[in-house]
Amino acid sequence: MPAEIDKNIPTDPPLNCPVCPRLVALREELKAAHPDWHNAPVPSFSAENPRLLVIGLAPGMKGANCTGRPFTGDFAGDLLYKTMLEFGFAEGTYQARPDDGLVLKDAMITNAVRCLPPQNKPTGPEIKACRPYLLATLSANPSIQAVLALGRIAHETFLTALDLRRAAYPFAHCAEHRLPGHDMSLFDSYHCSRYNTNTGRLTEDMFRAVFEKIRDHISPE
Repeated sequence: MPAEIDKNIPTDPPLNCPVCPRLVALREELKAAHPDWHNAPVPSFSAENPRLLVIGLAPGMKGANCTGRPFTGDFAGDLLYKTMLEFGFAEGTYQARPDDGLVLKDAMITNAVRCLPPQNKPTGPEIKACRPYLLATLSANPSIQAVLALGRIAHETFLTALDLRRAAYPFAHCAEHRLPGHDMSLFDSYHCSRYNTNTGRLTEDMFRAVFEKIRDHISPE
């Protein structure tokens, strides 16, 4: 783990985090329009001692920004939780709401950027501003053996957080990267968004193939 981790940084940003003006402005706009939504940085969702960490890009407007739980309430969550249930990383029934009783097993889900960005496109400074929370999350969970990056931005922000050269670990769907000096491996997948599945860039079988590799990698308890 990089030496520059600040032990005073929590694993999740405060709900009123003021750091990114553009994201704060959107958050305040949505609070006025939808006061019953979460409209705040979305905390990680985790089992105890997770061995798998799933990293997405950012909350969706009517997904995690609304519900307050990562990948909950939008299409990407439908595919992600279905697959995690199939491979034993979750149990219960996913009903697209945070009180559906679904729990994670041996896994954690977070986002590279914790607040909803306009057009789902965070800027470089916004990604960098959230990076300390990813580092703190990794530091607080030494049980993690596998990291699944959903999309190139999640892949690159994870490598940058660990001070690893991006060129040495190119993003590719279903790729596995062994990380020298770290007790974990990085796995890549195209993001499980509606766009990617509708266009055929990502199929359910392709997504399952990634989880099969992760399941094989994680050592038995």
